Amino acid sequence: MATPKVSTVKTLVEKPGLTHIPPTYAFQTRSASDQEIPSNEAAGEPEGPIPIVDFSLLTSGTPDQRSTIIQDLRNICQDWGCFMVINHGVDESLLNKILDGCREFFDLEDKEEKKEYEGKKILDTICYGTSTDGPPSEALFWRDYLRVRVHPEFHSPRKPAGFSEVLAAFSEGVRGVVRDLLGGISESLGLESSHIYRALDVESSLQLFVANFYPPCPQPELALGLPSHTDPGLLTLLMQNGINGLQLQRKGKWINANIISGAFFVQIDDHLEVFTNGKYKSVTHRAVVNNKSTRISIAVVNGPSLDTVVSPELELLGNGSHTAAYAEMKYKDYLELRYKKSLNGNSTLNHIKI
Repeated sequence: MATPKVSTVKTLVEKPGLTHIPPTYAFQTRSASDQEIPSNEAAGEPEGPIPIVDFSLLTSGTPDQRSTIIQDLRNICQDWGCFMVINHGVDESLLNKILDGCREFFDLEDKEEKKEYEGKKILDTICYGTSTDGPPSEALFWRDYLRVRVHPEFHSPRKPAGFSEVLAAFSEGVRGVVRDLLGGISESLGLESSHIYRALDVESSLQLFVANFYPPCPQPELALGLPSHTDPGLLTLLMQNGINGLQLQRKGKWINANIISGAFFVQIDDHLEVFTNGKYKSVTHRAVVNNKSTRISIAVVNGPSLDTVVSPELELLGNGSHTAAYAEMKYKDYLELRYKKSLNGNSTLNHIKI
């Protein structure tokens, strides 16, 4: 079944007098994981704030400070599966430039500037579209998106002017943060700091840059920017334009991820769950919308290399005392499987659990 051809959400909301969303965008029957708390304003707060990691203490702190951060990472990855990173070293002006560049891309007036990137799939180099590039779900998602492969080969849209240079600098900066975070996470598992990086060929990792555009929605209680899902890969780093909308599923409830300005929100992804044999869990999350402000989020998904076969790490299985809970699978094959399945509430991990 082909996804129906639809206009972008941006085009839809720019029509005068829009007071109701088209029926195709209404999640009339939400999945069990999406039924509770449809709006951003209604979502509850966690029993404590989402943990914060001071990146500078991991990379240049004293031995005692670094040891404390690694212990914190162990506890956070087990209990939360996500955290915010401050003092990460990526210049604030670069963060502002990448957000501005994404807004300019979505604002390009000439449809031909973006048309060549339409209708692409997950492993294509550049993809621009609306709702989803996977199989159709029960409703369309209230978002437009741009997805670009930025590593190991770098790609970029030709416009807006200067965007390519900003995207290259930003994605390189994110890779540096990911490298050091994976080093700390490796040590938190009792491994050498370079273990995950080497074992999963992160030097040649597939890095996907995804910009999401969520314009105001006249009926936010009926629509979703993205339904509940987990991400493939190892770590996703997310930033936004100051408008909240990311929600996490925690202890059976949806909570708001109120991201600190200038911070990266970091979440554990499916393949770190596989590698750790479930010790560190991939985070279920979704994007809700509002009726006042446009939200732009940037998610950078950092995975193994496409040809890496990911399986539970033998050194973490205790010489056979623990059974592998996941079947091995090449990362490329997992991505192709992932984008054959509906995003709505279904984790691709369920297909490789033993």
